Amino acid sequence: MSSNPITQQLDEALAFMKDNASFLVVSHVQPDGDAISSTVVVGWLLQRLGKKAIMINESELPSRLQYLRGFDEIISLKQQQPELSFDAVIAVDCADYRRIGDVAALFPEDCKLLNIDHHPTNNGFGTVNVIWPEAAATVEILYDLIIHAGFVPDQECAGAVYTGLLTDTGGFRYSNTTPRVMEIAASLLALGVSGSQLADHLLEKMTIAKLKLLQTALARLTFSDDLKIGWLYIGKEDLAQCGAVSEDLEGIVNYALNVDGVEVGILFKETNDGAVKASMRSAGKADVAAIAQSFGGGGHVRASGCRLEGPLPDAMGSLVDAVRKALV
Repeated sequence: MSSNPITQQLDEALAFMKDNASFLVVSHVQPDGDAISSTVVVGWLLQRLGKKAIMINESELPSRLQYLRGFDEIISLKQQQPELSFDAVIAVDCADYRRIGDVAALFPEDCKLLNIDHHPTNNGFGTVNVIWPEAAATVEILYDLIIHAGFVPDQECAGAVYTGLLTDTGGFRYSNTTPRVMEIAASLLALGVSGSQLADHLLEKMTIAKLKLLQTALARLTFSDDLKIGWLYIGKEDLAQCGAVSEDLEGIVNYALNVDGVEVGILFKETNDGAVKASMRSAGKADVAAIAQSFGGGGHVRASGCRLEGPLPDAMGSLVDAVRKALV
């Protein structure tokens, strides 16, 4: 084992993979680009190590990521209740254990779990934990793990790593775009990744259904009196009326944040069970991870989320009030 803490964590993660024969690989509910990319990248690495991997997620999978190799092997628990046999679990991009969702019910009580994540609110719920809050995305950690294991990503694996970096840095625009991120991105481009094609597909194009959902949300855009908080909401009937799906919600919160002078943008989404999910984005003055944690959620200083009890007007009022106090 190395005395370098980062190298030591990579050693421990690699030993975990080598010491077990079969794995269940899981990422967080309502998976985004980094979650799905991390899932298939771990699957790729386990295959290289001669191990068996079953990839699973509680939610429906975002169809725009179906170009990723291994995407069609990920089981959606919403659509299939599989019978599984595995030695250990690898959780990627899960800010806390609850984010694994209903898949956690499949774990045995004495489950061996490798927790690989970049969220600062992660409490280290694994048997082995590799948590790097300084990483822009979980795929950044996995890229280093692949290199540490002595492998070079093939073009499809490189495309998955690039996808996670691209989406979690907002197209290399957010403050988490470090020199290290750009170094990795450059190495992935050298391996044959088409950065322009991925940027066009993931950041520019949208379906008609998403456009209708965006129109619905923007019509409700509201600001606090001092214009420092902006929020939008999507009711439980709106997705169906627009012909949209959950993945179409991604990025809508930024329309509130991107208004000049706004410090925190919030998107509220009413769920079918009467609760409300909130996504928060901060321009920097407010720690939205701390706000989210106070409501049982978590995430990053500038990008976090939580679940609140309804009804929708009450949930919006309580969270906006908490943000207002945080900005004082």
